[in-house]
Amino acid sequence: MAEQAEVAIIELMEQSRRELLALCDELEHIADALPDPATRQASMHFARSLGPALARLHRMEEEVLFPALADQVVAGSDFATTIEHLKLDHYEDECFAEELQEALLDFGSGDGKLSLEALGYMLRGFFTSKRRHIAFEREVLKPLTQEGAPRRQ
Repeated sequence: MAEQAEVAIIELMEQSRRELLALCDELEHIADALPDPATRQASMHFARSLGPALARLHRMEEEVLFPALADQVVAGSDFATTIEHLKLDHYEDECFAEELQEALLDFGSGDGKLSLEALGYMLRGFFTSKRRHIAFEREVLKPLTQEGAPRRQ
C-alpha cells in the first residue's frame, strides 16, 4: 500500500510539472513572437487561463501533494520549513501572474501600457521563475518519494 502511495505521489508531481511546463512553454512562445500582431489573440486567451490554471496547480500541491509528502518525511527534518517556502513562492507567483495577466490583456486588446520589451521581460521573468521552482522540486521533493528515503516511523 505504501508503495502505491509513493507511485501516486510521484505521478501527481510529474503531472503538475508537465502542466506548469506547458504554461511556461506557452509564455515563452508569446515572448518569442513579440511584436507579431498574431500574438495578441493568443495573449488574450492565455491571460484568461493563466490565473485559474496556476491557482489550481498550487492548490493541488498544497492540499494533496505536500500533505502526502509530509506523511512520509522523517519527523524533525526541515521539511516543514521547505514547504512554507514553497507556499510563499506560490503566493508570490500568483501575485506576479495577476500583473502578467493584466499586461497580456492590455497587449491583446491593443491597449498596451507596457513597452513590448517590458512585456517580454515580464514573461521571461515569470516562466524562468516557474522553471526554477520545478527544478527545485525535482531536486528536493522527488528524492523524498524514492525508495530508501528516510521515513516516519
